[in-house]
Amino acid sequence: MKPQSIARRSLLLAALLASSTSLMAQTAGNYPSQPIKIIVPYPAGGATDTLARMVGAKLSEAWKQPVIIENRPGASGNIGNDAVAKAPGDGYTVLMGITALIQAPALYRKLPYDPIRDLVAVSEVARTPSLFAVPAASPAKTMRDFIILAKSNPNRYNYGSYGNGTSSHIQGSLLNLQAGLDLTHIPYKGAAPLVNDLIGGQLASAFVDAATARPHLTTGKFRVLAVTGAQRMKSLPDVPTFTELGYHSYGLYGWFGLFMPAATPKPVVNKFSNEVGKILRTPEVSAKIADLGLTVVGNKPEEFARSVKSDAEVYAKIIKQAGITID
Repeated sequence: MKPQSIARRSLLLAALLASSTSLMAQTAGNYPSQPIKIIVPYPAGGATDTLARMVGAKLSEAWKQPVIIENRPGASGNIGNDAVAKAPGDGYTVLMGITALIQAPALYRKLPYDPIRDLVAVSEVARTPSLFAVPAASPAKTMRDFIILAKSNPNRYNYGSYGNGTSSHIQGSLLNLQAGLDLTHIPYKGAAPLVNDLIGGQLASAFVDAATARPHLTTGKFRVLAVTGAQRMKSLPDVPTFTELGYHSYGLYGWFGLFMPAATPKPVVNKFSNEVGKILRTPEVSAKIADLGLTVVGNKPEEFARSVKSDAEVYAKIIKQAGITID
């Protein structure tokens, strides 16, 4: 190729890159210029829906554009997740997802979307650990007590979860694997009936998210023996983490986070993330989220993307090792 041709191609390429960069900057500058839709892949009234409406209302105030919350429940969140994964990458369709989003690929043989490939992480809104609890009448006062009891009484102890394939199911399966137990899994349709049966003594143990357990922590109706997450809960300073007790892969939190289609321009993702971060840091919003029993996060896209990827890898290993499947 002649030097003149190479020069012309280089100039053309540079012009195209400059044009693309200018367009992306312009897109971010004009964004948003129309209503935004946040899809919640679960029914109205739950924590995911509540967080979406809280953030949506504040975004609408800040940007003077309507923010519509659309509930698309079904298939354990996969219907709503898939809708966002296949939406145009223009920043006007957003997902309020939860940890189940990245557990799904390991649980289903065929999934119509790939959460890592088809979605881009925007910001982690809030997180929560899980609690391993026993009824108040249980003779187990510590995690060690419970392990000894369960091993001394094969096939007589169980653990409850808020559904097949949920985080609590995965956590219970992991405990069976690491402690050498044979706890029978009892799945419930949601956390509320699970807690009721734990309090009533129909369950020997259960993994419950901290937000659901919060109203009962000071009632003495059940006893918390250990918590997931990287550190002890402020409200339960005397309860050790599973990591402290020598267990691994329990350092993960359950999270609520915002995602956009993968093709969304990075400046738009960053603008949305920055605004959400400002909203979450306001005393009003942070107090409301704390009242839900959740911890505010509001991190940047890159940080959230790293944790999403690493969490997905950990869950995939656990699910495969435990043989958990939804299909």
